[in-house]
Amino acid sequence: MTINSIIDGISVALDAEFNAESEEYTIRANELKQGLKEPCFFISCINPTFRLFFDKRYFRENPFCIQYFPKSRNKAKEECNDVADRLFLALEYITVDGDLTMGTKMHSEFVDGVLNFFVNYDSFVYIKRDNEETANMDSIEQKTILKG
Repeated sequence: MTINSIIDGISVALDAEFNAESEEYTIRANELKQGLKEPCFFISCINPTFRLFFDKRYFRENPFCIQYFPKSRNKAKEECNDVADRLFLALEYITVDGDLTMGTKMHSEFVDGVLNFFVNYDSFVYIKRDNEETANMDSIEQKTILKG
């Protein structure tokens, strides 16, 4: 599961939720360009971590921020509240590389007229190195002596 495949999964979930009836919402990733047509979503991965868990298992923490730029300037807060409610359900489970992935640590903030929705898609990764040989176990014998 790569960051780009998670972004694809988020994009598909947003499109299904918000563009099912009309193509009103723009969805972008990685670059925030000037002249965006509102309403629109911007998806970015913020500070991913990759740390050793045990032996060859690693834990990948993938925190994402989905920013929503509302269409209305007059009722931006109300519009963002409605979108946040929909995002909690739309991003609870997304499909990444054919598998369902659960979003965790979901919360939202309204800052400077923009909704910032945070969600993590974390996973464990097992890495098998090409140059490592698997060790075969030798046989072992056990004798048990009972008294009495």
